[in-house]
Amino acid sequence: MRDNRTIFFILGLLLSAVALGMLLPALADAASGHKDWQVFVASALVTGFISGALILTNRGTLPPLSVKQAFLLTSLSWLGLTGFSALPFAFGDLDLSYTDAFFESMSGLTTTGATIITNLEEAPPGILLWRALLQWFGGIGIIVMAISVLPMLNVGGMQLFRLESSDTSEKILPRTAQIAGSITRLYFAITLFCVTAYILAGMSVFDAIAHAMTTIATGGFSTRNESFAAFSPSVSMVAVVFMLASSLPFVAYLQLVNRKFDKFVQDAQIRTFLLLALGAALAMWGYQVSQGVQSDGPAILSAAFNTTSILTGTGYVSTDYGEWGPFAIAMFFILTFIGGCAGSTSCGLKIFRLQVIVKAGWRYIRQLTLPNGVFVIRYNGRLLDDEVANSVVAFVLIFILSFSAIAISLSLMGLDPLTALSASAAAIANVGPGLGPEIGPTGTYAGLPDSAKWVLSFGMLLGRLEFLTVLVMFAPSFWRR
Repeated sequence: MRDNRTIFFILGLLLSAVALGMLLPALADAASGHKDWQVFVASALVTGFISGALILTNRGTLPPLSVKQAFLLTSLSWLGLTGFSALPFAFGDLDLSYTDAFFESMSGLTTTGATIITNLEEAPPGILLWRALLQWFGGIGIIVMAISVLPMLNVGGMQLFRLESSDTSEKILPRTAQIAGSITRLYFAITLFCVTAYILAGMSVFDAIAHAMTTIATGGFSTRNESFAAFSPSVSMVAVVFMLASSLPFVAYLQLVNRKFDKFVQDAQIRTFLLLALGAALAMWGYQVSQGVQSDGPAILSAAFNTTSILTGTGYVSTDYGEWGPFAIAMFFILTFIGGCAGSTSCGLKIFRLQVIVKAGWRYIRQLTLPNGVFVIRYNGRLLDDEVANSVVAFVLIFILSFSAIAISLSLMGLDPLTALSASAAAIANVGPGLGPEIGPTGTYAGLPDSAKWVLSFGMLLGRLEFLTVLVMFAPSFWRR
């Protein structure tokens, strides 16, 4: 039997971090005189007991992880953390069912931002802080996974971003562990900058801390029912800047720290993403002006904020863009799938995959016109081998099939076509708000049947863990020796 002690030991360490994290909202509730501090303390004790048992029973010299065990650890970690993170939601003052609690927790850790809480203004401060912390933890978790685990597992073309290259001159730091440590410190620093900017823009300290954590994680949980419609335009401008910043590769920021400005500027993924964000905002602004669409605040800011929020997968809203007309609905639906850059907290297909798909398609067209020609694909000046291109094509196909399967499942549960399609897209792309009156920008997922919430929770996990990391475990061959 394979030795899985390393898996359980690491899972214990992760649960211990969750247990410690629960103490922060406990302090927030205690300071405000809310009785939910007891729920957080009790949840922390239960989680800490399980984590301690896992650590103590599996300590010692641990064997290295195999590729199969890395797949297993990745999925078990997100499921285990979600299960225990749901405890404060289930037993707190909100009195949620465990289905709703698990959905909210999964939405938080996967930085999706879909919520079932209908009145945030009356929620205890501890719950609001816990939601923000879950997204903040999930954000740094996905960055570390993107630079260390996914390239090793060759998931969806992520091998293109392997840090351990035979060309040592291309290494930013000697080891992956050092990269992860540097990115974690950078993540803290950017969060602090965001908190400061929100406070200067007029937010309260509590709102600034909560929103900074969900902005940097491109998660989208807010402390207000109206999301950013409850704040001034200057706050929205700060959010746009940090949503864009959080959707760029965090490894690229280390290049700036090391004064490698040319590599940052010349990165094809970064340039394409920023141009796409600018183009989407200008197109939506032009549409608003031409159609006389009314929005809260300046039209250009409203267009830039909402398109950036959906493109980056953050999911904040400043107005009900579902009322802007068919062009706006179509554009937001398309932007839902795209996402930001690889190695960021953003989600979706990712910019680099769309670039590879376009390059592969163009190569195929050229091969049709010149059958005897030899054509190669280059990405950021490097030769792209067929293994990476095939991985990307397979990922996009699985993305589309998963979206279709979840949408069909939701429609069989009684959801109308618009709700089913947009909920499926919002879940697997980890965006949060869908379209339509029920789950649209001003709605919540509270009214969906429990079966739909479990399906969407699975969709969020699929999208956040890049599909193949989860789906590979459903193959019988995965469990054979």
